[in-house]
Amino acid sequence: MLTMAVSVFDLFSVGIGPSSSHTVGPMRAAGMFVDELVDRDALDRVADVRVDLFGSLAATGAGHGTMPAILLGLEGYRPDTIETDVMEQRLTSMRAEGKIRLAHRTTVSLNESDIHLHPGRRLGRHPNAMTMAAFSSGGDVIYRETYFSVGGGFVVTETEPATRSTASADTGGSFHSAAELLALADRDGLSVSQVMMRQECAARSEAEVRAQLLHIRDVMVACQANGMARDGHLPGNLMVRRRARDWFVRLDSEDPERDPAFAEDWVNLVALAVNEENASGGRIVTAPTNGAAGIIPAVLHYALHYTPAGHADPDETTIRFLLTAGAIGSLYKERASISGAEVGCQGEVGSAASMAAGGLAEILGGTPRQVENAAEIAMEHSLGLTCDPIGGLVQIPCIERNAISAGKAINAARMALRGDGTHRVSLDQVIETMRATGLDMSAKYKETSTGGLAVNVPVNVVEC
Repeated sequence: MLTMAVSVFDLFSVGIGPSSSHTVGPMRAAGMFVDELVDRDALDRVADVRVDLFGSLAATGAGHGTMPAILLGLEGYRPDTIETDVMEQRLTSMRAEGKIRLAHRTTVSLNESDIHLHPGRRLGRHPNAMTMAAFSSGGDVIYRETYFSVGGGFVVTETEPATRSTASADTGGSFHSAAELLALADRDGLSVSQVMMRQECAARSEAEVRAQLLHIRDVMVACQANGMARDGHLPGNLMVRRRARDWFVRLDSEDPERDPAFAEDWVNLVALAVNEENASGGRIVTAPTNGAAGIIPAVLHYALHYTPAGHADPDETTIRFLLTAGAIGSLYKERASISGAEVGCQGEVGSAASMAAGGLAEILGGTPRQVENAAEIAMEHSLGLTCDPIGGLVQIPCIERNAISAGKAINAARMALRGDGTHRVSLDQVIETMRATGLDMSAKYKETSTGGLAVNVPVNVVEC
């Protein structure tokens, strides 16, 4: 059995759009690469850098902002701290000069067009692979490494396990399956959120866990507010019009008192606003990926505004919701995948819907078994969902798909609460089914923009 558990803060982390696996992960990988050069005291000897992208990263990297993210990472910027204006300034300068400053110190010639693309070649471990190499002025290799962006912003090298975590070693309260999670809840008389809180507190204090979760919520709320304030078109050649601002103006006028009859409209709007911000490269919370980042904020909005618990104590509701969602998400990360390039969109919006359904079920008063049932229902009816972004952009069908899946999560939670938690298909069984379905799925339906909607609509040119 694994001795490490995935933390809620591995699943919910602050980054930039439009993609956790194609933007956040590559930026982190580039940062790891340049940090190693610094640690080896080799930065001043670097005269040239070569970057190669493989598989899905190469196929849809341009539409996902992969190349500029790598350049920013090599300069020392990180997705959780970089400011939008700084990012835009540095990219403008890089494109004008054709140069970057490694770790803000050593200048080398490198621009987006210098990055080598190999869309038809997969390195063995994962479809999202990249290699980086630094050379001396004499052409000698100073350092070379291969990285895999395995979904949700997680990055590993060839020798590292696919699941790395900030959580501590197992102290007897950790779980690695839904069955183990339920057994712990039964044994100790705890809710799912309490089991997850105990696991988190093995690595940090409860006060720190609570504060960080509320910070995550605040970033989500700021993201949706930004999305509702902006109009115009999203980046890229699809010329997708931003709709969230117009929707907000209309809804705010039609529903000034926030009547529950409009709840579904507000849920749709939050999901739309978050994903429009993501598509434009804004600040986002991976939940558990950027492509699915609108679902959990939208369902959390429902939990806060349309449930008795949310009205009574918004902060406590937020913490319980995110801990429960994180517990469910950790199972997908460990036992299957949250990478669209590996298992299709079922691993992204399917996982997020399952997480959100479980979180809402607890807030609605569900038992651990009803929480598990809600999570299972949401994924069972997301199985086989393909990842086929038109033009390689995280826009169509991604934005609307988040809104649809948020509604699915709410429905799944309500269905589970009508039962007693007894059901025929377990969450563990549906997670394994999702994993196996993803392995069987044709590669063209796994974030390559070579199948599905990406080739059956008039605008079908991948931005690369």
